[in-house]
Amino acid sequence: MSLRINDIAPDFKATTTQGEMQFHEWVGDSWAVLFSHPKDFTPVCTTELGMVAHLMPEFEKRNCKVVGLSIDPVDNHAEWANDIEETQGAKVNFPMIGDTDLAVAKAYDMFPTDMSGTSEGRTAATNATVRSVYIIGPDKRIKLIMTYPMTTGRNFDEILRVIDSMQLTAQHQVATPVNWTDGNEVIIVPSVSDAEAEKKYPQGFRKVKPYLRFVEQPK
Repeated sequence: MSLRINDIAPDFKATTTQGEMQFHEWVGDSWAVLFSHPKDFTPVCTTELGMVAHLMPEFEKRNCKVVGLSIDPVDNHAEWANDIEETQGAKVNFPMIGDTDLAVAKAYDMFPTDMSGTSEGRTAATNATVRSVYIIGPDKRIKLIMTYPMTTGRNFDEILRVIDSMQLTAQHQVATPVNWTDGNEVIIVPSVSDAEAEKKYPQGFRKVKPYLRFVEQPK
């Protein structure tokens, strides 16, 4: 069954580089990013894992945990982590799931559920669909799904931007416009009337159309 935004993120138990994980329990009251890789020792993923390691303080500031997944054994992950530290200048400081039975990839709709076999003998090309990012809220619901081709490295600054937007809009009755970044104007959602907006934002707001109203970002 396909996953959609607002679906409950599938729970699972898995072996990681930091021990056994029960996913929902691990997420707890935090936000979480689960991002997947088709194979260990692949070049684009090496740069991505290094970047996430560099950005971990930014994720932590946002109360957001990060977990990676690869269709390879955990022992391989540990060896790959040495290469990542050597080439990217950062130690992999978050757990990596070894999804050797493909169970998590299937649960998250990266493989068909009827696919048979294990990681043995599989290549990056046969695992090409395992290039997804899932952002999951403290309510364990999926807030975002993005899937990338193997040849395009993911933009983790964008992932942080989306987390900022989702955390802001979860707290306030606003949405963020195109290319929004933290500190820019936001949009008052249509469910808030002008009268309600005047009370909520005594400093005023900018009304372009009845349905398009901008206001200074709430603190």
